Amino acid sequence: MGTLARDSTAVEAVRFDRFIVHIGQRLLLADGQPLRLGGRALDILLVLLEHAGNVVDKHTLLARVWPDSVVEDINLRVHIAALRRALGEGFIINLPGQGYRFAAPVLPAEHAAVLAPDVPTGNLPTRLSGIVGRDEELANLAPLLARRRLVTLTGPVGVGKTRLALAAAQEQGGHWRDGVWLLDFARGQCADEALAGLLQDMGLQANPGCALGGLPALLQQRRLLLVLDHCEACPGFSRRLVEALLALAPGVSLLLTCREALRMRGETVVPVAPLAVPPGDDACSIEQFMNYAAVRLFVGCAQARQADFQLRPQDLKTVRDICRQLDGLPLALELAAAQIEVFALVGLRAQLSEGLQVLNRGRRTAEARHQSLKAALDWSFQRLGSEEQHVLRCLAGLGRGFSLEQAVHHGSSVGLGPLVTARAVQRLAASSMLARDPGSARYRLLNSTRWYLEDAAASYHSAPA
Repeated sequence: MGTLARDSTAVEAVRFDRFIVHIGQRLLLADGQPLRLGGRALDILLVLLEHAGNVVDKHTLLARVWPDSVVEDINLRVHIAALRRALGEGFIINLPGQGYRFAAPVLPAEHAAVLAPDVPTGNLPTRLSGIVGRDEELANLAPLLARRRLVTLTGPVGVGKTRLALAAAQEQGGHWRDGVWLLDFARGQCADEALAGLLQDMGLQANPGCALGGLPALLQQRRLLLVLDHCEACPGFSRRLVEALLALAPGVSLLLTCREALRMRGETVVPVAPLAVPPGDDACSIEQFMNYAAVRLFVGCAQARQADFQLRPQDLKTVRDICRQLDGLPLALELAAAQIEVFALVGLRAQLSEGLQVLNRGRRTAEARHQSLKAALDWSFQRLGSEEQHVLRCLAGLGRGFSLEQAVHHGSSVGLGPLVTARAVQRLAASSMLARDPGSARYRLLNSTRWYLEDAAASYHSAPA
C-alpha cells in the first residue's frame, strides 16, 4: 500500500477513493470540489496518510500534531471524529490500545489541478501563535458548535474570549460549507459600518432598504459559522441580528463573545475562566510548575521578549506570585511579560504592587484597548450604567472578597440604598465585572479591576479643584 513519505517533496498530491489531498496547499478535494477541514484534523490526516496501512499510536499523533503543547487524549478523539464525518466511515480504523490505521490505498495523484474556490470562504485573521491552556475548552466547544446554533463565550476583561473563539472557529472551520466569518463590533466603527464591511468581505451586496442590510435574507441558503465578537459594544444591535439570523438563516451557526450572556432563547452560555495558577503554598518542581497554564503563558511570552530567559528553581515563588497577582488573566500576563527586560522577575513583582502602571506596554499591532490593561478596563467600565459604575467604585473599599450582605451594608454607609446596591452587584456579576466564587455566595474583585478603581480614585482626589 502506498504511503506519503514525511520528508518527500516530490509528491505534491495523493489520492484515495474519491479524494485528492494537495499537500503543499493543505487542500482536500472530494469529487474535485474543496472540502473544508479544520487545521488539526488535516494535520492528523497527513500523518495517517504518511503511514497508510500501518498503525500510528496516539503518542506519535499527539507529538506530530501538537508538538509544542501538552494536550489530553480527548483532543485527538474529537478531531478523529471530525475526519470520519468528513471522509465517511471505513477509512480510519481504531485499534484499541494500539492507535489508528488509514485503511484505504493511497497513490500519487499525477497532474491533479488545484481548484480555487469561486467565492471567499472566510475572513478570520491569521493566527501568528498558538493558544495556551485552552485545550479542554476547545475540545468542549467542538461538539457544542456541531449541536447548538447559538453559543456565547462570557468572561472578564482580558480573559481571552476573542482568542478562544477564533481558535475554535479555525479548528472547526471544515464543518461549514460556506466558511467561517468574523464580525467584530469593537473596531471603532458603528455597528452598521461593521456589518457593511462583513458583507463586502463575503462578496454580498447590501440592501439599504432592509433592516440589518438584508444580511439574514442573503444568508438563507448558506451554511456557515459567524463569529460575533465584543457584542457588549452594541448589545441591542447584536440581539436583533442574532434573532433575525436564527429565524431566517437556518444554516448559520453563531459563536459570540460578550462580557455577559444575551439571555436569548436557545443560547448556550460558556463562561471562560482565567488560566490555572499555582497554589499559594505547595512546593513544586519546574516540571510541575509548567503544568499550570498561567505559568506556561507567562514564561512563553517572557522568552519571546528575552530569548535567554529560563525558569530556574529560585524563580518559582516569584513567578507564582506574579501569576496569582494577575489572577491568571492572559492579557495581564502577556503585558507583564513584555516588561521582563526592564524589571526582571523580582522587580516586576514589586512593580505590580503599585497597580496598573507597569501593564502598559502591549504589542504595537494590538488594538488600542489591548495595548494596556487600563485601556481594556476603561473600554469596559465606560459601557456600564452610571449606577453600576458608582457601586463598583464603592466596592473597591471592601477588599477582594465579600458577601452580598456586606456589599449592601457598605453601600448604606456611603448613602446607597439596599436595593440599588443589591441590583447593581447582581448586574456587575452578570457582566463579569465581579467574580463569584464557585459554590459560594461570595463575590470578589479581580486584582486588575481593584487596581483600576484605586488608580481612578487617586486621580480624582489629586485633580485640581
